[in-house]
Amino acid sequence: MKQYSAFQVACLSAWVVVLAGALTHPLLAPGALALRDMLVLPHPALSPQALGTGDHAARNAPQDGVLAMVGVLIDASWFARLLIIAAALLGGVGAWWLATLARKRAGLPVSAWAAAAAISVAVANPLVVERLLQGQWSLVIAIWLLPLITAAGMTGRWQVQALAVWAASLTPTGLVLAALVGLASARGWATRLLTAIVAAASSLPWLVPTLSNQVDGTSLAHSAYAFAPRAEAFASTPGTLLGLGGIWNAEAVPASREAGFALFGVVLCAVLAPTLRRVPKPLLFLAALGMGWALASWLLTDATSLVVAHVPGGGLLRDAQKWVALVLPAYVLAASLLNRSFAIAALAAALVQVPDAPLAVQQLRPVPISTDAYEHLNERAQGRQMYFPDRPDLAQRPDGTTIIDPAIKATGRITSGALSVDGQLTDVPSDRYRAVERAWAERDMAKLSRLGIGLVITPDGEVVETSAEPPRLGPGIALTLGWIALGGLLSWLAFRGRGRAAAAQTAPRSRPKKSGRTARGRPRPNAGGGKRR
Repeated sequence: MKQYSAFQVACLSAWVVVLAGALTHPLLAPGALALRDMLVLPHPALSPQALGTGDHAARNAPQDGVLAMVGVLIDASWFARLLIIAAALLGGVGAWWLATLARKRAGLPVSAWAAAAAISVAVANPLVVERLLQGQWSLVIAIWLLPLITAAGMTGRWQVQALAVWAASLTPTGLVLAALVGLASARGWATRLLTAIVAAASSLPWLVPTLSNQVDGTSLAHSAYAFAPRAEAFASTPGTLLGLGGIWNAEAVPASREAGFALFGVVLCAVLAPTLRRVPKPLLFLAALGMGWALASWLLTDATSLVVAHVPGGGLLRDAQKWVALVLPAYVLAASLLNRSFAIAALAAALVQVPDAPLAVQQLRPVPISTDAYEHLNERAQGRQMYFPDRPDLAQRPDGTTIIDPAIKATGRITSGALSVDGQLTDVPSDRYRAVERAWAERDMAKLSRLGIGLVITPDGEVVETSAEPPRLGPGIALTLGWIALGGLLSWLAFRGRGRAAAAQTAPRSRPKKSGRTARGRPRPNAGGGKRR
């Protein structure tokens, strides 16, 4: 970035902060993070499900385990907010870095307008806004890190790339996205091998439970229909996807997208089209892969439903619109190569796609949630799991917005895992939950104890205890601690590598020895006036 003037650096830095702040400013209010899929309490419980070793697919590992461990020391909700804000800033910085690199490699002078367009495309796109409103904050972190991963890979900074891939692995989908982009952008097979090793190690908190058959990783075939991309007003489904929009949940879509502003996503794609052909082929392939799966889930839902229902871990693929994140590095690179006029057009189109984003994200504002009653239950349970008969897994905020039942995160409550979308079942209850339901209906306390239920909390508040023992948390804790340790190691390597690079740049250069000849090859005159020998 040294090629930019001081004024341009100041303006672009301010632009990164403005865009990041526009999407994250509601997080600075006090309270708990609670919106649809997001529920981060100050001090979450350390339970099997949080560690990825519960009755259901480890979709939130290692995220929930890390939050539970952090919550022992500090407020986990503020820790999550710092991660989100830092990722938004890194998204802008990564896009800026990638824009500078792309223009240098193309033999073009740096352009502040092209860099601003690239930053806007990377930070404030519909995919990010809609996923924030769905509460999928850790997935958004991974999406924001993709330009940084691309730039680090293209410059051979494998330590930085590996650290960013690790940070994106808070959620399984984030890891898959980051690993694919990292492998596509890395220089040389050795670097790709290192990236693959880091990705494999980062996946252990959710991959080990999946491979050990402790959880069920498949979903009902109908879920492919329920989670298929949807068209936003006037843009059609393909046009909406080209603009990186189209989330399955209409409630997580800003009002402007349903008022026709989704059309500007098509305009943005048209503006970027001339320079897309100059994007490296591996990244174009990833873009085609992500867009292709999203379109296939819309056009060929019968076929994709077979994958979702019969392939272990197929639930990872059912929400197909999120895979258009693989298009983002190509879009950022294409924006980086635009001339000034087209860069201004791309910048405007990117912003007008979701003009009400700063207002829409007000839904992220934390809300007060009291956990005093759950703390009393935790003291009584002494680590044992709880069962709440006839209590759904979802609750509502005072404004009517759906959230996860706070008891799930605050205690060791077991959940059914059942999920319905528009009245259609997409995930069935776990076998263990059904067995617990039957045992409680029969008031078979011995069976409840064998099933690991230590406390039953009835709807009227009565607490019934059994002789069950606390579940084994050791394997999940070990996997989560291993993930944290891996991040510490990669951080040390990244900063160590940066320190070495800085030292190499500032080290004095030794002057070359004089050969005793002039530039034209004639002997130099003897400075001492004596004869040459």
